[in-house]
Amino acid sequence: MRDSEGSEYDRLFYPFLFEGGKASIEDVLARVRHSTLEKCREVIALRRITLESSGEQIVAAGQAIARAFADGATLLAFGNGGSTTDAQDLVAELLNPPFSDWLPLPAIALTNDIAVVTAVGNDVGFDNVFARQIIAFGRRGDIALGISTSGNSINVLVALEQAKKQGLLTVGLAGYDGGKMMRSKAVDFCINSPSDHIPRIQEAQATVYHALLEVIQGAINQAPMNEERET
Repeated sequence: MRDSEGSEYDRLFYPFLFEGGKASIEDVLARVRHSTLEKCREVIALRRITLESSGEQIVAAGQAIARAFADGATLLAFGNGGSTTDAQDLVAELLNPPFSDWLPLPAIALTNDIAVVTAVGNDVGFDNVFARQIIAFGRRGDIALGISTSGNSINVLVALEQAKKQGLLTVGLAGYDGGKMMRSKAVDFCINSPSDHIPRIQEAQATVYHALLEVIQGAINQAPMNEERET
């Protein structure tokens, strides 16, 4: 059974369950509904702030990525934890577009091969799990897209720095104040969702990369893909 005092997480996000006394199921449901609506309002507000503050950056990054794809680039996406699943979702939608008039585009999530991730983490160090794959897969003109809710994930920053050295286009999605990612000269485009609440940041970042997808596909549909590319 759950502790009647609740966990720290429970008390933080559902304080009304621990205010004393036995609440009716109707009261609990009403408060859960209110809490859910508050979270929705927070999500909408952060998405609006992100798009208002970074709208031009999103368009510019999307157009740059589209140009790279048109020249034969592959996108390499990476992140930790929830950012891992965001990177994988982005890659899935590039490879298997949700709309019939969108082109499948080459992309790799650098978190997909657990053998590679654990081998590099064990033998070289976790800070290098993405950079080592950038060295192996990355070609000049490719795209490296790193996601970090704090903007300070070391392995993401190291990978973006390595990508920049190799001549890749570098794009970062960050949260909080943008962290080191926002200040890094190795990142061509850094799109920040300014919040200190990780779930809200992740939800806003999902909106950002879906907006990027729309810009990318819109730009590609207006320009032919090149069949040859310098290696």
